[in-house]
Amino acid sequence: MKRIIIKPGREGRIRAGHPWVYDNEIAKVLEGRDPDRDAPGAELIPGELADVETSRRQYLGRAFANPHSKIRARIYSPSKEGVDKGFFKHRIREAVMRRVQVDGLSGPGPRLESRRLVFAEADFLPGLIIDRFAGWPLADLEAKCAERPVTFAAAEAALGPPESWLVVQFLIYGMDERREEILDALTETLSAPLSPQEGAFGPPRGIIEKSAARVRGLEGLLPREGLIRGDFPRGGIVIFENGLPFAINPEAGQKTGHFLDQRENRLRASSCTGGGRVLDACSYTGGFAVHAARPGAASEVIAVDVSKAALETVMKNAALNGVENRITAVEADVFDYLRRAEREAEKFDLVILDPPAFAKSGSALEGALRGYREINFSAVRLVKRGGCLVTCSCSQAVGEETFKRVIASAAADAGRRLIQIDFRSQAPDHPILLGYDESFYLKCGYYRVL
Repeated sequence: MKRIIIKPGREGRIRAGHPWVYDNEIAKVLEGRDPDRDAPGAELIPGELADVETSRRQYLGRAFANPHSKIRARIYSPSKEGVDKGFFKHRIREAVMRRVQVDGLSGPGPRLESRRLVFAEADFLPGLIIDRFAGWPLADLEAKCAERPVTFAAAEAALGPPESWLVVQFLIYGMDERREEILDALTETLSAPLSPQEGAFGPPRGIIEKSAARVRGLEGLLPREGLIRGDFPRGGIVIFENGLPFAINPEAGQKTGHFLDQRENRLRASSCTGGGRVLDACSYTGGFAVHAARPGAASEVIAVDVSKAALETVMKNAALNGVENRITAVEADVFDYLRRAEREAEKFDLVILDPPAFAKSGSALEGALRGYREINFSAVRLVKRGGCLVTCSCSQAVGEETFKRVIASAAADAGRRLIQIDFRSQAPDHPILLGYDESFYLKCGYYRVL
């Protein structure tokens, strides 16, 4: 087992719980258990395991290594723990049980609603993401369930219990080369009872891989996407979120097919409509829009997105929920739309901003802050006085306090004051691991506009 020796004074962040070792933090890589201090350095092999130690040879943990990445090592265990199918089964089971414990407090739970089961380093499985979608084939539901809006009870009565599909991402070399072992461990874990008190989730009907994120290129890996096990219904599936049906297609959609991290935030935003007009900017497939248009919420919702395909799904989801008469889809660049709406003196009771990440890394931070300032400046001017602004950032490089300062500055320049009525982060199935700030990426502020 190779040993990665950290430079003197560089271990504090790792001791505090951060799992990454950067290339400029490494003093030497040693081969063997106890080589001479003056032994020549060894070369790391992509994907191999290595032990991380301080300059005084104090043990910090075992990691997946990759000499091609700026992040040379990703620590997965504080002990000298090996990696095999049994290891993956244990870690996946622990991650699933954490979701069960959280969801057991309220709601239908992760068996009946879709959840992220593994969130990479935050679940001590670096570079591995697993989303589980529970539902039914869209074509079957449309053929056998005529009721609108579609309810979970009606879908289950017509089609039986929901099936499940998994969407997986292998984002680092160490996980990618153990891909088949992980898939076997995943299927076996979900097929077995989680505990004497908890039943099994059941094996997935199909597994889709969506390993095309930018980080794979930084790891020296090519993108890879497609169905890898089982089957997936042509035309997609229908899942339920907060009791509302949504058509999704992980094979064609962004990331894993549906942004599960905004689940609670979408429901919270729907309580801010004031019964009036809502603008859902960067709507994607209508998560916020459909929640806002539900009975008793908004009277009208404008869903804006640059993607025609996404907007077609917005209207499909509106129809499934019986609210198509309250949602209008507009294909446009969000910045252009906001400027045009201001020129035309449009006003809304609620404006929702959920743009894609403006900063993929710290080097893009300056431009990202300009983008967030511009979009919030334009949006806040469209909100009626006394109305609400819900504004989000999924850029990890933009911290909470920085994001709040940008929003406050944009509002001041627009001649408005804001009262914060709520501030939230990602759903609990995307856990935030203290000491690992990268796991806290989603910020969602709710403001009353004065």
